[in-house]
Amino acid sequence: MSKRKEAALAPRLRFSEFYNDGAIKHENGSEIFEAISDKNHDCDIPVLAVTQEHGAIPRDQIDYNVSVTDKSLKSYKVVEIGDFIISLRSFQGGIEYSLYHGICSPAYIILRKKVPVVEQYYKHYFKTAKFIQDLNKDLEGIRDGKMVSYSQFSSILLPRPKAEEQQKIADCLSSIDDLIAVEDKKLEALKTHKKGLMQKLFPAEGKTVPEWRFPEFRDSGDWEEYTLSETLDSIVDNRGKTPNTAHSGIALIEVGAIGNFNINYSKVKKYVSKEVFENWFRVHLKHGDILFSTVGKIGLCSYYNHSVVAAVAQNVVGLRFSNNHNSVFMFYLLSEQNNNKYIQSIVMSAVQPSIKITQFIELVFSIPSLSEQQKIADCLSSIDAFITEQAKKVEALKAHKKGLMQSLFPSVAEVSK
Repeated sequence: MSKRKEAALAPRLRFSEFYNDGAIKHENGSEIFEAISDKNHDCDIPVLAVTQEHGAIPRDQIDYNVSVTDKSLKSYKVVEIGDFIISLRSFQGGIEYSLYHGICSPAYIILRKKVPVVEQYYKHYFKTAKFIQDLNKDLEGIRDGKMVSYSQFSSILLPRPKAEEQQKIADCLSSIDDLIAVEDKKLEALKTHKKGLMQKLFPAEGKTVPEWRFPEFRDSGDWEEYTLSETLDSIVDNRGKTPNTAHSGIALIEVGAIGNFNINYSKVKKYVSKEVFENWFRVHLKHGDILFSTVGKIGLCSYYNHSVVAAVAQNVVGLRFSNNHNSVFMFYLLSEQNNNKYIQSIVMSAVQPSIKITQFIELVFSIPSLSEQQKIADCLSSIDAFITEQAKKVEALKAHKKGLMQSLFPSVAEVSK
């Protein structure tokens, strides 16, 4: 006789009108959703890409360049608005929701409600850590390319509160999604604004003056040309070899941790001991040094703040500029789009792209007076500060939503009979 699992817990947070409703009923996935394999179409509806970021979305709305023959399209499955899709990556990011009518690869499993439920409620629930954990139970070999099956989904217990409570939770979480989307658009607008400003504040290719200048510098003449070596006081590197690393100690900055103004220490994976740091590295990083990637993703930069003692890995160098050159300005100069393209011209093609430091420091850049450098640096730094604050706001909203999802959906306490 098979064992039956029952859930006996209510969520930690509950809207007042449902507070006294007791435990939420749970049902197996197959009692709420059925697998659909409808191939009755004439290929004239959008082909959907199934993504963890956007759900099921028409391929022409994203950068998706996979071509499919008309013959193959005939085997594609029809997806209706409100359907859910189990994808190859569902074990990582949950089950995807479709706001579109279209067709998708026959490799995917289409789930459609078989009883009256609020789809948006399950759209959120299928993205909870709890559900993804349930989805991964007893799925041996899933990471070897196997996909979650309908029978495996069917065995998972899903909460099914009454429709009014489903709708209330869906509305709450969807309103936060809307707010996140608005704040995210603001963030992207700030990034676009900064990108446009940099194109105006730095000379275009072949020019020695920018299109826009601050009023006090409009009559200052052309920017002067310098080789990078002429602007440098010294270069900080690790002697071209990888030192012995440790699991803790002094951070070893690799390419993955740079690319924004501030170093992302959360992405530091390697460390060196204090002894190695003192004996291996000829020159130590100082506040204001610019970290620059020379292997792999060429041209990524970050500004080094001495609040954290760190060393550079083999694929990163520290650039220390002379007193006549503003480090913050030089960070923006090196990361500006046209100059970055210029840097790419000396990249050596290999298994892993790289540049020679001796070539890099002989590249010629147009640079204004120190006072104009400071003005540009202050302008772009202020925008970066806005971008950082806006990014924090978006992350805070996402964290708030995550916390709500953990509290508004019940945890399943399983008992066997």
